[in-house]
Amino acid sequence: MSNSKKVVVVTGASQGIGAAVVKAFRDLDYRVVATSRSIQPSTDPDILTVAGDIADPATAERVIREGMARFGRIDTLVNNAGIFAAKPFTSYTHDDYAAVLAVNLGGFFYISQLAIAEMEKQGSGHVVNITTSLVDHAIEGVPSVLASLTKGGLNAATKSLAIEYAKRGIRVNAVSPGIIKTPMHGVETHEALGRLHPVGHMGEVSDVVQAIVYLDSAGFVTGEILHVDGGQSAGH
Repeated sequence: MSNSKKVVVVTGASQGIGAAVVKAFRDLDYRVVATSRSIQPSTDPDILTVAGDIADPATAERVIREGMARFGRIDTLVNNAGIFAAKPFTSYTHDDYAAVLAVNLGGFFYISQLAIAEMEKQGSGHVVNITTSLVDHAIEGVPSVLASLTKGGLNAATKSLAIEYAKRGIRVNAVSPGIIKTPMHGVETHEALGRLHPVGHMGEVSDVVQAIVYLDSAGFVTGEILHVDGGQSAGH
C-alpha cells in the first residue's frame, strides 16, 4: 500500500470525542490507526483498528507496529483515551488511583514514546494530548484531584516534549476541554453542567475536534495548551 497519505493514530477511538476525531481525519483523507478496548473492525481499508487496553505497554507496541506495517508512517498521534473519576479526595481507593494513572499517564507515555521514535525517523510529526480545564480551574462540587494530577502532568509533559523535539520537526500540543456533551453526561445534567461555564452552556464534541484539526494544521504552533472550555480557565 502506498504510504504517501498522512497517518493519524487515535486512542480511545471507539466513541465520543475519539470516534469523531477518526471521522474528521478520514474526511481530511488521512489514514487512521484507531485503538480502544472495545473497538470493532472497520470496513474502510484506510482505517486499521487495534483492540486493547492502552494502559498495557503491549497494546501501545502492537498499535504502532501494526500501524507501521499497514501504512508505513505515523504523522499524528492523538492521545484521547482517559479516565475521569469524580470522588471526594479521601474516598479514592488504591484501585481508583492505579487505574487513572495507568490510563491517563501510562497510556500516554508508552504510545507517545513509540510514535515519536517513528516520527524522528521521518523528521516530522505531531502529538496532541487531550487534558482538562479542571487543571487550571477547579470547580466546587466537582472533585477532580486524580484528573488534575494526571492531566496536569500531561500539560507539563506537552511543553517539555515540545521543547525537546522542536528542532527535530516534531510538534507537541494539547487541547484542554471544559465539560463536553458526550454519552457520559445524561441530558438531564446538561443545564446544570452548562452553568459551570462562563458562556452558559456545555461544549460539543465538534468543538474539541475542530481544535485538534486546527493544531494539526498549524505548523508554527507547538507547546500550546488550547483551552476549549467556554471561558472556564479564564475565570468565573
